[in-house]
Amino acid sequence: MRADARRNRERIVASALELFAARGCAVGMDDIAREAGLGVGTLYRHFPDRRALVEEIAVSALLRFRDRIAELREGGVPAGEALALAVEHCAGEPFALIKSLAGDGPAPAGRLEVQAEVDALLAKLAAEAQAEGAVRRDIGPAEVIEIVSLAVCRPGVRAGDPVIRVMLDGLRARA
Repeated sequence: MRADARRNRERIVASALELFAARGCAVGMDDIAREAGLGVGTLYRHFPDRRALVEEIAVSALLRFRDRIAELREGGVPAGEALALAVEHCAGEPFALIKSLAGDGPAPAGRLEVQAEVDALLAKLAAEAQAEGAVRRDIGPAEVIEIVSLAVCRPGVRAGDPVIRVMLDGLRARA
């Protein structure tokens, strides 16, 4: 891809993320093109439809989350702390977009693969946090993933989100 085309694509994605964060998932393609300072035709040359744009954003967010979990574990961060830091990382990601895609038809295989990988890493992390005594044991790793998903896949989630704080506190094991 040419350098100018790559820059345009990056501008489109950055503008879409900014608008989705400010206004929610219902932002139109015209608004995204205008925010990026590009014509609608340029946007559609990169992304044939809104779903293609949102899918790229979703996969990028999942890959960043996967990499954050791996970074924490490779850095020797204890599992309970790593789980909390990984969940806090989600506050800056557009995971509500991924939820919004659920009703739009079948997901592409690429996103499903990354989602399965992230879910497996998160389940392993939750199990390790339970084993070290940091996370309560009366719920399984699958339920931990579901609870985390409910907290982080909401529109408008930001750093310091009170729902995330309460959710993490509720997952913490008690002495």
